[in-house]
Amino acid sequence: MKVLIAGATGTIGRPLITQLIQAGYDVTGLTRSPQNANFLTQQGAKSEIIDIFDADAVHTTLSRIQPEVVIDLLTALPKNYTPESMSAATALDHRTRREGGANLQIAAQAAGVRRYILQSSAFWYAPGIGLADEETPFAFDSTPGIAAGTRMYADIEHRLLSANTLEGIVLRYGFFYGPGTWYASDGDMANMVRKQQFPIVGDGQGVWSWIHVEDAAAATVAAVERGKLGIYNIVDDRPLELRVWLSAYADWLDAKPPVQVSVADTPKTQGADAVYYATQLRGASNLKAKREINFQPRSLQWLDKTLAFNL
Repeated sequence: MKVLIAGATGTIGRPLITQLIQAGYDVTGLTRSPQNANFLTQQGAKSEIIDIFDADAVHTTLSRIQPEVVIDLLTALPKNYTPESMSAATALDHRTRREGGANLQIAAQAAGVRRYILQSSAFWYAPGIGLADEETPFAFDSTPGIAAGTRMYADIEHRLLSANTLEGIVLRYGFFYGPGTWYASDGDMANMVRKQQFPIVGDGQGVWSWIHVEDAAAATVAAVERGKLGIYNIVDDRPLELRVWLSAYADWLDAKPPVQVSVADTPKTQGADAVYYATQLRGASNLKAKREINFQPRSLQWLDKTLAFNL
């Protein structure tokens, strides 16, 4: 079976390429640079260098390749994280997912693609009691950056799920960790924690849902093979309050404990979105993915058994 991945050399794309090839799929990756094209070739995949904003080129490429499945992992997030780099990348990231994703989906429909899998988010659900499932609305009434992000995700999900000619599957991933992510032991978030630049805001009661990148890739392969139409939360089994996971993360890194700052002071130093992340995020349930695609995520890497049993 031919599978085409847009965003093939990103955080999920790299382990996904390996897992799909190992499973026997004929994989083509779309990329923007010759360097990334060489990487794909070295991994055993085919590569196409393309500008995702060039609708005609996207259409021509998909018509020639004739994939049965398209996986849309398009992003334009910075390789290295700082609050400033994220802010600078937001406009292009949203354009890439909206405009670039629309070009890809239209070309997929014209090429007769059967199944289309889209990357979305499982960590911006509306606040409430208990874990959010796939029917829970996004946090549209939130701080400016998060509200803009939720509208973007809602729009691209609607674009896919309203396309009657495609088997549309939306995978809402949690926060990525593992090799090549910001939360790897050598990643930018780890460096911020070592410098005590990632504080616990207020009581740190915001609940985060995590997913190892290799588990995210495995869930994506499962969606290619047996996922039903609709939406799946792809997160691990134990969403955690920020004060819990961040303290454990610092300990895992052999770093000093994170400092604690007040809610009142944080908007002036880190912005309103930081307060939302720390105090209002709502964890997500993975029961649907476990039931329908046999999803089996690992436990969060930096939680030891003693801490896990005492949560």
